[in-house]
Amino acid sequence: MTVTGDVQDTVARLRAELAVLHAELPRNDLVVWTAGNVSARVPGRDLLVIKPSGVSYDDLTASAMVVTDLDGVLVEGDGSPSSDTAAHAYVYRHRPDVGGVVHTHSSYACAWSAIGIPVPCVLTMMADEFGGDIPIGPFALIGDDSIGRGIVDTLRHSRSKAVIMANHGPFTIGRTAKEAVKAAVMCEEVCRAVFLARQLGDPVPIAQADIDSLYARYQNVYGQS
Repeated sequence: MTVTGDVQDTVARLRAELAVLHAELPRNDLVVWTAGNVSARVPGRDLLVIKPSGVSYDDLTASAMVVTDLDGVLVEGDGSPSSDTAAHAYVYRHRPDVGGVVHTHSSYACAWSAIGIPVPCVLTMMADEFGGDIPIGPFALIGDDSIGRGIVDTLRHSRSKAVIMANHGPFTIGRTAKEAVKAAVMCEEVCRAVFLARQLGDPVPIAQADIDSLYARYQNVYGQS
């Protein structure tokens, strides 16, 4: 498979978009060194665009991004794809509604991953963005599609755009890469806030009916039409 003429413009646009979106990860303190990655599905093609492995965020230009197929095989680019590419690719193969995937090692979300407890929905921000608790996914080793399988299986019956993989860290999804990055920023914020709340006492859950109402309003009414 190659990037043919009819999709080259789309891939170029996604490369540029991902260069901008990757900059949001260190700007929001979601990653350190070269950890983390953002990917985007190429609409209408079995392709994704993702950062190369082990490259500094300062060097993540549009031209540095690589293109793979949905088995994680390099199609275009000069670098090796991210070590998490197989996980991203699995999500795209099994979730046609997903157009963007993000992985970070943000501190508070990783703390929740270490104790293996779902983040309870005790804040309206959580109800708005995630529609309930942020679930914990199973432990899986990096390198094949095991992480991707854990993400898909965990989110199968959840409205959450985030899953915190046990002993690893958060993965977020969205209809677009930008939406997935937003979910990653929001995930870390609520993980931090709920962590702090637990130092003060027992956080009070929001009633399910209120979660449903908040989620519906935020997803369908909030913002500009």
